[in-house]
Amino acid sequence: MNGYRQQLDQLRAARNFRAIPADSVGSDLVDLSGNDYLGIAADGALKAEFFNSLGGEMPALSASASRLLAADQAEFSKLESLLADLYRRPVLLFNSGYHANSGSIAALAKGRTLIVADKLVHASIIDGMMLSKADFERFRHNDVNHLRRILAKRAGDYERVLIVCESVYSMDGDFAPLAEIAASKTANSLLYVDEAHAFGVSGRDGLGLAVDMPEVDVIIGTLGKAAGSVGAFAAVRSNDLRDYLVNTARSLIFSTALPPINCAWSRFVIERIPSMTDRREQLCLLAAELARILRRPEPSHIQPLITGSSESALELSARLSRGGFKVLPIRTPTVPPGTERLRFSLSASLTLSQLQPLETLLYS
Repeated sequence: MNGYRQQLDQLRAARNFRAIPADSVGSDLVDLSGNDYLGIAADGALKAEFFNSLGGEMPALSASASRLLAADQAEFSKLESLLADLYRRPVLLFNSGYHANSGSIAALAKGRTLIVADKLVHASIIDGMMLSKADFERFRHNDVNHLRRILAKRAGDYERVLIVCESVYSMDGDFAPLAEIAASKTANSLLYVDEAHAFGVSGRDGLGLAVDMPEVDVIIGTLGKAAGSVGAFAAVRSNDLRDYLVNTARSLIFSTALPPINCAWSRFVIERIPSMTDRREQLCLLAAELARILRRPEPSHIQPLITGSSESALELSARLSRGGFKVLPIRTPTVPPGTERLRFSLSASLTLSQLQPLETLLYS
């Protein structure tokens, strides 16, 4: 136990010790740390409409088994069918974005595979890479020329290459050059795009930036952010790929499946997301105002303010809290040393007037 305590002491000394924050629901703080981009999770009227729509027939509160063993498959199948119709490709549900990425990448990279991933991909993708035990290289963030040089040098030595990126990056809120990345594919490449922070927000009908890109072989969407629910999905190029994941993705095979009631709620929400144009427009207005306040060149629903150290991130977070804003610090190892920051994350449920006091708090 002394070794664990020593590591905790080192984290405290470096100001990188983490603790689960206190419940802030019902507080007067303006929450700029969550991922409820469309305001769905906070929408009590929508929740009431969902429960009224059930007509007294409540879906099960637990699947009680893994997807391959669960007796009740109806809600899973309905949700997958809805998503398959929207994406025009087969879909497989996972319990979370972490399960989807770690399980799918570990499965797809079996055999003589090279993984080439953007330097800033999420930890769940990195863990999938490590679990696969495949060779991998990282290309500089959004640097397509670097990606092409790696592919030119190494792709021919492998049976397949798995190119991995996100469409919207969770810590910087910037967008991947998906068209250029897709154009860089070699004959033996698969393109895997994580749309966790784009689903619901960006692209046609809020379905992400890769929805109309046939060059993308695997699209990962998560339901616990803009959709205000829980779970994730993989929309894949072919039925063979879906069947392959069903048979090889350990995070699917060996996890108790999502509660059916959550799948019913996800379906209820996703049926409405394409028509939530007004919420996406509000989010764009908020992003433009936040970019003005933070003095950033490009608006996004995620925007960082780099402080450069854990101590300064903690201090600024505390100052904003005293001023009425919840903006939690992001520290090492989530981001590299020297890029510690506050991550501002917007929700369509906010108003422009709620953001305005930020300017005085940050610069006075």
